Amino acid sequence: MIADQEQLIAAITREVLARLNGHASATTGGADGVFPTVDQAVQAAAKAQECVGAMSLEQRGRMVAIIRGLCRDHAEEWARLELAETKIGRADHKADKLRNIRLVPGAEAMESEARSDSSGLCVIEHAPWGVIGMVLPATHSAPTMASNAINILAAGNTAVFSPHPTGVKIAALALQHFNREIQRELGVTNVLTMAQDATIQNAEAMFQHPQIALICATGGPAVVNAAMKSGKRVIAAGPGNPPVVVDETADLDAAAKAIIAGASFDNNLLCIGEKEVFVLSSVADAFLAAMRRASAVQLDTAAIERLTSAAFKIENGHAHVKRDYIGKDVSFLAQSAGVTAPPGTDLLFGETREDHPFVQEEQMMPFLPVVRMPDIDSAIAASVKAEHGYRHTAVIHSRHTGNVTKMARAMNCTLFIQNASCFASLGVGGPSYLSHSIATPTGEGVTTPMTFTRQRRIVIGAGGLRIL
Repeated sequence: MIADQEQLIAAITREVLARLNGHASATTGGADGVFPTVDQAVQAAAKAQECVGAMSLEQRGRMVAIIRGLCRDHAEEWARLELAETKIGRADHKADKLRNIRLVPGAEAMESEARSDSSGLCVIEHAPWGVIGMVLPATHSAPTMASNAINILAAGNTAVFSPHPTGVKIAALALQHFNREIQRELGVTNVLTMAQDATIQNAEAMFQHPQIALICATGGPAVVNAAMKSGKRVIAAGPGNPPVVVDETADLDAAAKAIIAGASFDNNLLCIGEKEVFVLSSVADAFLAAMRRASAVQLDTAAIERLTSAAFKIENGHAHVKRDYIGKDVSFLAQSAGVTAPPGTDLLFGETREDHPFVQEEQMMPFLPVVRMPDIDSAIAASVKAEHGYRHTAVIHSRHTGNVTKMARAMNCTLFIQNASCFASLGVGGPSYLSHSIATPTGEGVTTPMTFTRQRRIVIGAGGLRIL
């Protein structure tokens, strides 16, 4: 019975895909995905989705391989171009982000289920939504596009991207490369599209377009809120302010190296990057010494206050980081602090109070505030407060199982890391996988191709399975 069912389903699948793949191979034309208007971009993506949705997983896997390969081959070039356009972060780390696109799961992550008994057969498939509207952040324009493109194409969707105005040129360049190679190898055009102008009006037009089936918004609260008002389902990758706790059982030298690696990466633009440290008083002096041994430069109180005055503006009693300081190099921050950092310094750090702007704001620059706490409970409570309920990322350096468990439960974050850099949560030096869209406000977590699918249940009664 089971063998007959499998043969029938395989025969039906081959026949349907043969017909639809013929349509896919005949698709030609296009403008490499960049169009004058949002409507033209959506229409082109909708036409392409008819082809992509009909592709086999092997064909989708070939599209994924093209994107991974282009990110690898153009990593240094695109990194330099993105830095030149956005003027934030570091070119060497941006190149690493592109090379790490190989860690984003593709068609191999797609799953289906089948159940059968004497009453018949039930197949649960994960079908595409159609055309996905995707908002890109300024912080990781090309890497986020590549990561999201792999996710949605592997699931059988196409996408219309809305880049940030400061990253629109590199986004268009990468998108055109992806489309050209996919067309050359698979004959389908405009699987990824965008309007040529990155404006608020075009973003709103994408949100409201009737042929956009689903929205994935990666960025700050304003972007997420605008997407939520569309009335469509939204996968929202929101902000983070990841705290780190260091307790008395931690390997302090290992902790310092891991924290510096994460907090300094791309000048702390990563939403998962370590943003503030709460260290137990009993080991605080030793931890600060470990940070210095690991080549971070410590600022005194006066230097920190000079940097704070330069980097933050106060509005209605609240501190907000100035745009000109986001993602800037250590040398720029050191100058504002009135100090000199040796060449090659990756991170500045220093002691602050718990309510300091550098602790409470997602500041995205290579300065790390360190706060002394009397005990583990106060450190965890301070971490919960600083994380602001984003439920994004939290880190602990500890060999005390009770402390680790207590913090994990209190934070209830999407990503929780013990005794490693933040990278480990996304497959870089850890047993995980990568995505540049981490859906914390809407709860999907680290996105995969399965995130961008709809469940489809096909039920065949026993009578329909008989082969006559």
